[in-house]
Amino acid sequence: MPSLKTPLIQSSTLSQRNNCEIWLKMESAQPAGSFKHRSIGEACKQYAKQGAKRFISSSGGNAGIAVAYMGQELNLPVTVIVPKTTSKRAIELMQNQQAEVIVHGETWAESDQLAQSRIDSENIYIPPFDHPYLWNGVAQIIDEVIADGLTPSAVVLSVGGGSLLSGISQGLIKHQLNIPIYAIETEGTASLNTAMKTGQHITLEQVTGIATTLAAKQVCANAFAVSQQRKVIGLTVSDHTAVAACIQFLDDHRTLVEPACGATLSVLYDQKIRFAQTDKILVIVCSGATTSVEQLHGYAQTL
Repeated sequence: MPSLKTPLIQSSTLSQRNNCEIWLKMESAQPAGSFKHRSIGEACKQYAKQGAKRFISSSGGNAGIAVAYMGQELNLPVTVIVPKTTSKRAIELMQNQQAEVIVHGETWAESDQLAQSRIDSENIYIPPFDHPYLWNGVAQIIDEVIADGLTPSAVVLSVGGGSLLSGISQGLIKHQLNIPIYAIETEGTASLNTAMKTGQHITLEQVTGIATTLAAKQVCANAFAVSQQRKVIGLTVSDHTAVAACIQFLDDHRTLVEPACGATLSVLYDQKIRFAQTDKILVIVCSGATTSVEQLHGYAQTL
């Protein structure tokens, strides 16, 4: 199944709270549960055309779920190698799509090394965030927003490995929109924000916290370049505020999202950005597949 044209809805709650128009692009409604359905989907379709016989990927969650889903759609076997931090729910979702799931390594980087060691002419590696095919898929989000009649004043999104930032930037350039992008990370996964502060494409010594789908020690080179070339404003939030935003968003919008997405929503709930009353802010509601209500409440009690 191709990626869906996802709903674009105005949030009355967040609009009132921020004294401007807040528009939600509901990428959590994709068949695979996240914007990765666009990025990974585009890559899988392109490689299938080129003769791929099997897809191999590494993932902390959403990318692997999307590869598994696309394998089913394209009738190709899939192997996903995940770190030990990957949630049981994410692994089950991959296995439900008949993917072979191998748990290896403490971090995504270790899982990725094993995945890349298995590449050959027929076993094609699907990167979770670092490839132009992925960014081409994500850029379609902006195409849809413009087609729906919204010209945003700014975009707010979460950053993990950087494919969402890369693709959104590409879409904005296509439509000649030179607007701010607010890049949100949790404090324990702030690879982009740390790189922006130092002005260097650094690698974190470790990533920590509950937003495991953001847990890349280093963003892709293209995302770092975007942060240096365009107006990207970085913000970090605590795990606690990310989870609180998920719970509040579930009450307000009847939609379950994961902490990686809650990080973005929390800056709006907590009014961490000052907007003009005439602003129309595009918020990418990026993902919700890898968590459950029970997990969220468990996180809230622990934190």
